[in-house]
Amino acid sequence: MKKLIAVVVIVLGFAFNTSAQEVKTVSLEQTKGEFTQKQLTLSEGTYIFEVANNNVGHNVGFVLAPKSDVKAHIKNAYVTAQVKNNTKETSKKVTLKKGEYVYFCPLNPTPQYTLIVE
Repeated sequence: MKKLIAVVVIVLGFAFNTSAQEVKTVSLEQTKGEFTQKQLTLSEGTYIFEVANNNVGHNVGFVLAPKSDVKAHIKNAYVTAQVKNNTKETSKKVTLKKGEYVYFCPLNPTPQYTLIVE
């Protein structure tokens, strides 16, 4: 019985460790009125969004939503704090499935850009 418990603990530990390694960071940069990355194509998976404010002159943010329902913001994709001038902030982990999304910043404000998950 002790061996079985030990095996289960090792397997679970490995599974959690593998999951943690699969989180990828997507770096985005905002300048006045726009993102410098106009479109993104990603694989299905878990991501953290890192948003840089490159001399916009005021705080910026980040919104990600399904293209089919732009008002259905993915709240974990919000940066954890508004991005101050010439700094960076990150989102929480976001798991993306195949489909089309849009990203934008209502504080900057920017157009809506396309993010495709294949």
